[in-house]
Amino acid sequence: MLNYEFPPLGGGASPVSYEIAKGYVKLGHKVDVVTMRFKGLPNFEVKDGINIYRVKCFRSKKEICHPHEMLSYIISAKSFLKKHLKSNMYDINHTHFIIPTGIVSLWLKRRYGIPYIITSHGSDVLGYNKRFKKLYPFVVKPWKKIIKEAKMVTTPSKFLQNEIKKITKKGKFVVIPNGIDTQKFKPMKKENKILIVARLFMNKGVQDILDALKKIDIKGWQVDIIGDGPYRKFLEMKTQENGLEKVVQFHGWIDNKSQKMRNFYGHAKIFISASYFESFGLSVLEAISAGCQILVSNIQGHKQIKLNDQYYFDKGDSLTLSKKIKMLIKKQNYNKISCKKFYWDKIIKHYVQVITNA
Repeated sequence: MLNYEFPPLGGGASPVSYEIAKGYVKLGHKVDVVTMRFKGLPNFEVKDGINIYRVKCFRSKKEICHPHEMLSYIISAKSFLKKHLKSNMYDINHTHFIIPTGIVSLWLKRRYGIPYIITSHGSDVLGYNKRFKKLYPFVVKPWKKIIKEAKMVTTPSKFLQNEIKKITKKGKFVVIPNGIDTQKFKPMKKENKILIVARLFMNKGVQDILDALKKIDIKGWQVDIIGDGPYRKFLEMKTQENGLEKVVQFHGWIDNKSQKMRNFYGHAKIFISASYFESFGLSVLEAISAGCQILVSNIQGHKQIKLNDQYYFDKGDSLTLSKKIKMLIKKQNYNKISCKKFYWDKIIKHYVQVITNA
């Protein structure tokens, strides 16, 4: 398995790849992961039966990876694999992200004959994320070749698959939604807390949540924002401008697998995601598993979860969001939301079918 972002590095795609690897191991497969090295992390370790190899790279932050840092992974991964494959053989390569990781996978197939499947997560789809708009024109040709030569390209939603097909239909595609570990996030004693978990970019819509909160009285409540990114300073200024500095706390990046993160999910009554686009709402599933009440933007990535209409609001509509937050704050008894169809043991079976047929 290749992924430049593997726990504790990265965002939503990182724990997804970890759960898939763990699921393969539980079913009797041997899994070796080649990922980025980061300060304080061992070059090699075994976790949940997964052999994790970390190759030397340039990376300054856990939560974000810049294009030149991704390039360092491509170079180091190739160098490592040239030596590693002299004494190790593989039946299949499960790669996460078309770009940059797929570049290594295409090279492995052509040089060593190792077939690969690709799981796309969103930012690797051309035109999907404005953050990479300057990079996209330079990778169109290899991007299309990676998709064409993959045994299968999996996406967590039909929406993301359609975004890929807008650019190329020369490939095999299947939708496999992200899963949820039911043992990871569980309800705890609920407190008057609103939780937001997101990388702090403009497209995550956290500014809309702050504008929505400005319009209501949230005395006695606390708003916890988990995550970091280049938009944090702007959001901190908006918090002050909206007079919310006494109720809103920025906690920065927190390891998704930590007890601290479990506590945040477990104690929160309300979870909000106001993203303008998502390949799939993994954090939403985590919040549902922890017994939170959900308010999410009505984007395709969130619609994939198929919640009732009452849980959705139009992206960027802080007025409607404000009204819905106010209703939930006043509400005494909350409805339980089910996410059984997204349990990992069910999702992994879909992946096993794909790698077996590949």
